[in-house]
Amino acid sequence: MAIDRWRRIRSRLLHDCRVFLLNEVEFERNGLETPGPFYVVDAPEWINVIPLLADNRVVMVRQYRFGTESETLEIPGGMCDPGEDPAVAARRELLEETGFTAANIAPLGSVHPNPAIQTNSCHTFLATGLTRTAEPNPDTNEGFEERLVPLADIPGLITAGEITHSLVVAAFYLLGAGKF
Repeated sequence: MAIDRWRRIRSRLLHDCRVFLLNEVEFERNGLETPGPFYVVDAPEWINVIPLLADNRVVMVRQYRFGTESETLEIPGGMCDPGEDPAVAARRELLEETGFTAANIAPLGSVHPNPAIQTNSCHTFLATGLTRTAEPNPDTNEGFEERLVPLADIPGLITAGEITHSLVVAAFYLLGAGKF
């Protein structure tokens, strides 16, 4: 069975939501216009950073998330600024959220957060050689509580539902393919 061929034929901006654009998009499939439209979130590239201390503890942050109206346990992460290299964004977000700088930032891989409706990728980095050089400097609508978590405890925290952010789970998978 051959895969269908899709082509975008029209797109219209519905709303600029500051952190993403909502577009109404129409496609043709195998040369025929599809009944539509589809709705696509055009979001900037995202990054996640796994900051690993020399003693194998991960610097994590607990923060409030507006979507779930709950606190989550996460690794530092955020959006790339326009034109910003993901590795540069990783260093910036690490410093802003934890106050740490890293001697080494190594890319672990990328995932598509939700390819059904989103255009972006989330790039994951491992940060090592950490030094605290500042206090955390959260954005206006952010606040963090630092947690130092042994890397060996991460799988159990995921299984127990303490770590529920899917992109954080994916980041730890990229770190060790599920083997910590």
